[in-house]
Amino acid sequence: MGSSNSTPVAPATPAPAAPAPKEEACTLGPIGPDGKPKKICCTCPDTKKLRDVCIVERGEEHPYCQALVEAHKACLRVEGFQV
Repeated sequence: MGSSNSTPVAPATPAPAAPAPKEEACTLGPIGPDGKPKKICCTCPDTKKLRDVCIVERGEEHPYCQALVEAHKACLRVEGFQV
């Protein structure tokens, strides 16, 4: 009978982990009034929008934008985040 020349087969590699759901992509912080953790990405939307628009239009180093960054950080601190 013939001899079998088999080559070893590499084990299957595990599939890459699925990306985290959008809600988990945000940093969770202090507990809100509804009993759920607050998400930093959804907290202080007004100061966040002003900050982002300023940075896009004027650049991060512009003094007005730096003031808006600090205002946003202050808002986040009031909400219980440590930034």
